[in-house]
Amino acid sequence: MKINVGLVGYGLSASVFHGPIIRSTEGMSLQAVVSSNAEKVHKDYPNVEVFADIESLLLQSEINLVVICTPNTMHYSFAKKAILAGKNVVVEKPFTVDSSEAQELISLAKEHNVQLAVYQNRRWDNDFLTIKALLATDMLGELSTYEAHYDRFRPEVGNRWREENQPGSGILYDLGSHLIDQALHLFGMPQTIWADIRSERAGSQTDDYFHLILGYSHLRVILHSGSLVKMGGPRFALHGDKGSFIKYGLDPQEDQLKTGMHPGDSGWGEDRPEYYGKLSSVVGGLSMEALIKTMPGSYEVFYESMAKAIQSDMRVPVSAEQALHTIRIIEYAIQSHRDQCTIQIPHIQMER
Repeated sequence: MKINVGLVGYGLSASVFHGPIIRSTEGMSLQAVVSSNAEKVHKDYPNVEVFADIESLLLQSEINLVVICTPNTMHYSFAKKAILAGKNVVVEKPFTVDSSEAQELISLAKEHNVQLAVYQNRRWDNDFLTIKALLATDMLGELSTYEAHYDRFRPEVGNRWREENQPGSGILYDLGSHLIDQALHLFGMPQTIWADIRSERAGSQTDDYFHLILGYSHLRVILHSGSLVKMGGPRFALHGDKGSFIKYGLDPQEDQLKTGMHPGDSGWGEDRPEYYGKLSSVVGGLSMEALIKTMPGSYEVFYESMAKAIQSDMRVPVSAEQALHTIRIIEYAIQSHRDQCTIQIPHIQMER
């Protein structure tokens, strides 16, 4: 079965992350794009049809996967239209602005028997894949703290929708959804959450800093992002009763895609040796230190898995149910900051 894809929106997300990887995925074909800038689309894809609105795209019977890459406030309404039109759907993160919208889309997808997935691509960052593999061993023992940073140095407020005062904008929905999804993928839903969320730059209209502490029975997960970090510390720091793992640097796939590289090219997703993580552990009573070679990043796995889900009714790579939990954590974080308290989270059994 050939999967014909329609992209809705053609900003950074669609042009850098989705379009190139869709085109390189076996069994998938990028057929159409919804955009107000046909010239921009045709510069990259001369033979792709461009529509001015999503309704025109959804009338195309040959399109069987719709990818929503619009501003966050449109995710719910556009995904709903696509589901009601009988299309399989991928929604760019964050899934929706609130959890009630996410729950409705999940129910509609089941009712209409279509696949619904959310693009949490940083599950396939090279550093996160390496940490996931390390945690499957006993090198760190019982984990006590897991700290993940996604910091930037952007002292000037940009003229873009993510920095405007509207629902779903701000760094918590943007970068926070990545860090939260990674944590839930590893550890499941926490028991508690405490959050500090603020605007740290002059003239900022929305949040550009957050510090979250997710509480588990024997583990604290610390997730942090700021916009005034000129000299960043470790991206990941993990500490357990047998050792520690420290990792600097950022996965290269975004920058590689911006320069025209594609999955399968030489060096795709590979880390620079100076950024290999450092492990310090106690093995058999003896202390040891080692550099851990970073596993290659693999954003292509998302769409390869999505193709299999549509063709063979297998599980999607990131389920809408999993993405719903990320939105719930964002809502709990906002509540915690507003009320200046630690929030107790109801017990939820979630797939990981």
